[in-house]
Amino acid sequence: MFQGAIVAIVTPFRNGQVDEERLRELIEFQIAGGTDGIVPCGTTGESATLSHEEHDRVIEITIDAVKKRVPVIAGTGSNSTREALRLTRHAHECGADGALMVCPYYNRPGPEGLYQHFKAIAEAVPIPIIPYNIPGRTGVNMMPETVARLARIPNIVGIKEASGSLKQMSDIVRLCGEGFAVLSGDDFFTLPLMAIGGKGVISVASNVAPAHMAALVDAAAAGDMAQARALHHKLTPLIDALFVETNPVPVKAALKLMGRIDDEVRLPLSRLSDANLEKLRGVMKAYGLIS
Repeated sequence: MFQGAIVAIVTPFRNGQVDEERLRELIEFQIAGGTDGIVPCGTTGESATLSHEEHDRVIEITIDAVKKRVPVIAGTGSNSTREALRLTRHAHECGADGALMVCPYYNRPGPEGLYQHFKAIAEAVPIPIIPYNIPGRTGVNMMPETVARLARIPNIVGIKEASGSLKQMSDIVRLCGEGFAVLSGDDFFTLPLMAIGGKGVISVASNVAPAHMAALVDAAAAGDMAQARALHHKLTPLIDALFVETNPVPVKAALKLMGRIDDEVRLPLSRLSDANLEKLRGVMKAYGLIS
């Protein structure tokens, strides 16, 4: 089962191309920081702007660089079931440990369409699958009852939940049981979700503060709620700053401030505004990430 502090890793670019060297360096930074898993080609990895060749290559690089030290959960979602199936099959053949699949966006399928989409891929590819529910980006909210149906499929093993509703998260935990990994898709909800039975987070903030996010999750899992609360409150201003504009624009700017990558993003995203860059710089200085 996938659990802990799992990073939704950025895809670094240089001059319009995937910066493979920096991607490998980021992976080493994550593993050294205690990250429990790595998700390439998610939303934070700008999967929507990667070509099919780039998407495949980023997953291949990640699997090669990680070398089984932590699980690699490849982002393989699409609004086309056929395309998601191809991406998932490629990830499986390359040796990914799991697949993270966003709910089909723009099409706005109903509950039965969502169920059949994930079921078709789970039955075709023998890889552990984590659906990703993020209504703010997809236009559709996968309800707990649909998640519970999917949880009965053996290789659908968890969900990344970013509905913003703690009640919905609670219902999923209750309906799906202990063996189903409910992971937060929103850094802020990590501690509240774990308090009601969640298993961790697929995190944006882990890109810049992997050790602290891992420590928060470890403390919550161990029942040390005082320590988990202290880390939650410490991380909250940083989390807020990392979402001052559309993800992953701020986190790429933060990683540039740390000297780890360029802040290049692909259109239709654009670099962080000057005003928000100064806000981010101030928060990172206060946090101790930069001098």
